[in-house]
Amino acid sequence: MLHPPRHFVYLDAVARAGSIRKAAEKLHVASTALNRKILEIESDIGTPLFERLPRGVRLTAAGEVLITAVRRSMADMRSAESQIEQLRGLVRGTVRIGCAESVATDLIPGTIAHYQQTHPGVQFQIVSGVTGNLAASLMADDVELILVHDPQPSQTLRVISAIAQPLCAMLRPDHPLAKRATLRLADCQKYTVALGDRSFGSRRLLDDVMARSRIALQVALEASTVQTLKEFTRQTGAISFQFQIGTLNEVRRGELVSIPLSDRALAHSQLVLAARAGRMLPIATLSFMETLVNRLAALPG
Repeated sequence: MLHPPRHFVYLDAVARAGSIRKAAEKLHVASTALNRKILEIESDIGTPLFERLPRGVRLTAAGEVLITAVRRSMADMRSAESQIEQLRGLVRGTVRIGCAESVATDLIPGTIAHYQQTHPGVQFQIVSGVTGNLAASLMADDVELILVHDPQPSQTLRVISAIAQPLCAMLRPDHPLAKRATLRLADCQKYTVALGDRSFGSRRLLDDVMARSRIALQVALEASTVQTLKEFTRQTGAISFQFQIGTLNEVRRGELVSIPLSDRALAHSQLVLAARAGRMLPIATLSFMETLVNRLAALPG
């Protein structure tokens, strides 16, 4: 197994922990020895890499530049190791994916389970969250792929696949609107609704439509997780909102009904699979990526 230079590991651990003591505990080394090593690196470079604070450390501007290079070097070493194993006829390694909560409980686990039937040597690390945070993790090489809704276009983002994903109203089957083929957001004004908090990409879309159209919704609940919103809809009958792909499980089980919103700003969202531009991806990630692209292409549209 290829190991990155020890000083790379030390710098990365301290930067992530924001504390020499916490990093030392994770690395199983003495904090005094770790601090001494950081001071030696700073001396060799000729500038401080960390600002010493009363309760930890923070990267300086020079430290930010260096840690970006360090993390990319470590990522490239993992990729090289993966490719060497591929030359030996193996597909092994760890695939790290950041994904929207809408795909974290159904699409991604199901695709991984299918993939591991023929590639048991590949492990996975999954992080779920909001688009902005996951895009930042991708740029920091904390994950190798992201599957998110409507990321900001950027030259540093390489789009691998994109599929249409309208925002939908989720309702109980006994709701008065449950038989409709489509809805406009204005149709929901007479009924109580549950909304994701303002970290949700869908919430920003809804807020924009409400502001432009002067729609006032009767908000009974704001929540920070999709699962809470779904459960509230199940128990109270309040309308909640979710991208179509995040509604498939409940619709299959007959628990909820999913109706696309036809408002122009809500009907044209996309689910995007992306990597960092210029990143050399490990063989295992490339292999799984092909499976995921095929799975996305087969989704009902």
